[in-house]
Amino acid sequence: MNRLHTDTSQRLNNRNIWLISLVAACGGLLFGYDWVVIGGAKPFYEAHFNITSASLSGWAMSSALVGCMLGAFIAGTLADKYGRKRPLLLAATLFVLSAWGTAIAWSFNTFVFFRIVGGVGIGLASALSPMYIAEIAPAEKRGKLVAMNQLTIVIGVLAAQLINLMIAQPVPSTATLTEISASWNGQLGWRYMFGAELVPAIAFMVLIFAIPESPRWLVKVGRDNHALKCLLKLGNRQYAETTIAEIRTTLSAETKQLPINALLRPDIKPILIIGVTLAIFQQWCGINIIFNYAQEIFASAGFDINDTLKSIVATGLINLLFTILAIPFVDKIGRRKLMIIGSAGLTVIYGLMAFAYANSILGLPVLVLVLIAISIYAMTLAPVTWVLLSEIFPNKVRGTAMSVATLALWIACFVLTYTFPLLNSGLGASGSFLLYGIICALGCAFIVKNVPETKGRSLEELEKEMLKGRTKKSLKDATV
Repeated sequence: MNRLHTDTSQRLNNRNIWLISLVAACGGLLFGYDWVVIGGAKPFYEAHFNITSASLSGWAMSSALVGCMLGAFIAGTLADKYGRKRPLLLAATLFVLSAWGTAIAWSFNTFVFFRIVGGVGIGLASALSPMYIAEIAPAEKRGKLVAMNQLTIVIGVLAAQLINLMIAQPVPSTATLTEISASWNGQLGWRYMFGAELVPAIAFMVLIFAIPESPRWLVKVGRDNHALKCLLKLGNRQYAETTIAEIRTTLSAETKQLPINALLRPDIKPILIIGVTLAIFQQWCGINIIFNYAQEIFASAGFDINDTLKSIVATGLINLLFTILAIPFVDKIGRRKLMIIGSAGLTVIYGLMAFAYANSILGLPVLVLVLIAISIYAMTLAPVTWVLLSEIFPNKVRGTAMSVATLALWIACFVLTYTFPLLNSGLGASGSFLLYGIICALGCAFIVKNVPETKGRSLEELEKEMLKGRTKKSLKDATV
């Protein structure tokens, strides 16, 4: 049964569905803020801690990724054992600790430690928030609700960029490291940038107590009565009872608990490969390089540090605008088509960027191409990857599989972050973006061949189709 055509007797409480999803999506907001705030603070905390070596600079920038990988690694185990709600509360607590610790850091090692703590929170939230929303959402609303998690990530990114810009005082282009260290930016400004995260982190921690546990996890652990109570907050009794019946059909007694090696079963392994590949591709498509190394990219295009901060905010505004535009299209156009459009579009834009750098066409043309690339990514790969990852895995292994895919995403991000300086040094900006264009072309080919269309189907319907091995034939051209 296509849930888009659910019997009219199954009425939904749209207000509760949106509010609950919005609370869960706050994990995405903190993910975005914690991930990006370091970019604007970089020149100032480096001056304060007298970081002059490239290795220490790179370690400070990427240390959170160690935490991200750890958080993603344990997310599945925690989600399967304790549900979705309590691990989300843990993530909120870690965000609070990270914001407080980095703001008061008395040494470089302390700063790095609390960045890693925040990274664990990011790893947990990046896996759990979209998973929870997908399990709460009715089929016809799932795409836009999970995409809302990406919207809150983008809001967090933009909030960090704006706060950095508002806090930072103008820096003379001739300022030395010692002068920056002695300035207000070097003494207190960067601390306020990190400390500002305390406000949304504490709010998230409090609001989590108001949302229910995932009904699908409750049924999985045999707490059907509690699942019914949760579903009655989302719709009427007919909707709740029908949903529980569907969940039970995919959680037979012999498959309620499966070991991690179940991911390698012949029926599940192909689905896992699709999920892991999409997670890696979302990072290796190269857009996060623009966010992580914005200062270097814009500097190579002729911008000074003050213009760079403003340009970074422009990227955040474009990111937000096109993410908002993307939300309705996820359910209207479909996941697969948007992924193809995004990967093909980035292939073309990266080719143009490589041409611009190779021929010294810098300044405004590069900024325009960067903004176009971000707009394409924000409407396609950014939200749709998370939607697909939250949908395609079977109920009985969703927590573990989502954890594996998210871990792959953060490992890919780690590789991307570490290799860009090397690529940029060896190939130059032109060669680097040409390489990312080739990766996007390969990603497009993979999506065309392997990625299913999932819009308009319940998670239980998708599971039946995926496990029967009819992904390509039955789902590729599925329509509402």
